[in-house]
Amino acid sequence: MPHNKINIQDKLSKFSEHWSPRVIAEMNDYQFKLAKVEGEFVWHDHPDTDEVFIVICGELDIEFRDGKVTLGEGEMYVIPKGVEHKPVAQTECHIMLVEPRGVINTGDVTSELTAQRDVWV
Repeated sequence: MPHNKINIQDKLSKFSEHWSPRVIAEMNDYQFKLAKVEGEFVWHDHPDTDEVFIVICGELDIEFRDGKVTLGEGEMYVIPKGVEHKPVAQTECHIMLVEPRGVINTGDVTSELTAQRDVWV
């Protein structure tokens, strides 16, 4: 079995689209995804799974109907399943998402920001 490490910065350099997560690894049924984000996303939730946001660089606000959390570089937040949220980045921010294989980025909401699933980089 080859021992190939994954370089996050190298993977981030291979795409430029915003709000379009790219899979970089899988563990059991979970995927590790990288995304570049800027501006406002859509209000959505994931009724069947929690979602993890890890900020690699930049700053990300995760808005909730009753407040928000601001994440800086090296910080993470776990959004419990079923909690409606809207990520917002005033300037480009690079994030890692950890979620089960097959999760749609906009949950049950269809939007121009709905990304194709399982795109690897």
